This record gives sequence, structure tokens and C-alpha cells, in this order.
Amino acid sequence: MSIRASAVFNRRYRAFLFDMDGTLLNSIAAAERVWSIWAERHGLDVAAFLTTIHGARAIDTITRQALPGVDPEVEAQWITEAEINDVEGVVAISGAVAFLNRLPGDQWALVTSAPRELALRRLQAAGIAPPAVLVTAEDVAVGKPNPACYVLGAQRLGVPVQECLVFEDAAVGIRAGEAAGADVMVVTSTHRTPVATDHPSIDGYQQLDVQRDADGLLYLKSRAG
Repeated sequence: MSIRASAVFNRRYRAFLFDMDGTLLNSIAAAERVWSIWAERHGLDVAAFLTTIHGARAIDTITRQALPGVDPEVEAQWITEAEINDVEGVVAISGAVAFLNRLPGDQWALVTSAPRELALRRLQAAGIAPPAVLVTAEDVAVGKPNPACYVLGAQRLGVPVQECLVFEDAAVGIRAGEAAGADVMVVTSTHRTPVATDHPSIDGYQQLDVQRDADGLLYLKSRAG
């Protein structure tokens, strides 16, 4: 672990900000089933296209394709409805539920690129109770890697984003956390190939413990050492 990586264990944080898909729960199979249908319908190289969908809002993913005659808002709504109806195999990341249960409810937020209805559906499927603060696709004009979503999550918790720790799995989300000025912890449990990052990484929350100091600040301790 690099000096930068180990620094998160030496800092106190006002709050934790979590991405959802790939960070708190695994929805890859469901998402790829739906997106594969969409990609085939539009004549895309499915395998190549699927590598681009993770971490971003559906409307942003579709807009990037610049397909003639395609309305990104209409297509994104189709994607959302299809994903709401397919939560087979959606499960919590190892240790995530227990870890979240140790956090004070006013010191963590969910910051996801998914629309609100889909986020709530997947959280339910994974057995994760929704937090008091939930930032979804509808809450920002520009999605990740723009940092607006993480800035908003911190604002809704009433804390500076620079004093938060962001948990992320996808490249666009990691960049959003960095751009917001927050520290980042990378969750790798759904990664199919090793990720090269200067940030600390975990493959499940069973590796982490969280404690609260006398000032109410959160800090991590590694269960490994």
C-alpha cells in the first residue's frame, strides 16, 4: 500500500459517500442483460460497448454513442424500466450491510448514477436499507465524472466534501471523487481485471472496521492489521 493509500487510515472524516453499483451491491449481470439487448438493437459491438456502461448515467452513456435518430431521454427511460424489472442476481457486496449498519445515519450518503426508482429497487433486492441522503441521476445536470453529485451529497449531509471519504468502483466515479477534492477508497470486488490505482482498495468490507472518535468523526481501521 502506498503512502497516499495508507493515509486514509490516518484521517478522520465527517462523512462517507458511497457509489451504489459495484460499490455497495453487485448488479453487473442484470445491467449487462438489459444493456446487451439495447446494444444489439442498435447494431453496436456488444462486448466492447459493455465495457463503457459502468458508473455513468444511462442518458450519458447513450448520448456518447451519438446514434442518428436516437432520443437519449427516451432510450434511457427504456433502460431504467427494464432494469427495474430485472434485479435477478443483485446482491450486496461482501460485508457491506454490516459495515453500513455501523455508521451513524447522518454521516453517510448514497451517490449513484442510477435513477431514484432503480436505486431503491436494487437496494431492496440487495437487502440494504436506503440512507437518509440519496443523490441519484435526477439530482444533477451532469453525471460522473463531474464532481457535482459528490459535492451535493456532502452538502445534503451538511459537511465539506473535502472532509469526506468516497467509496467507488468505476473509473468515472473515482475521477468524480478526486475532482470533488475527497479521499477515495476503491472497491474491487466486481472487477474482472486488476485495477491500477494510487488509492487504497478493498475487495469487500469485511476487511474494514469503522469507529467514531470523541468529536464524532469517523475513522477506518483495517481488520488485517
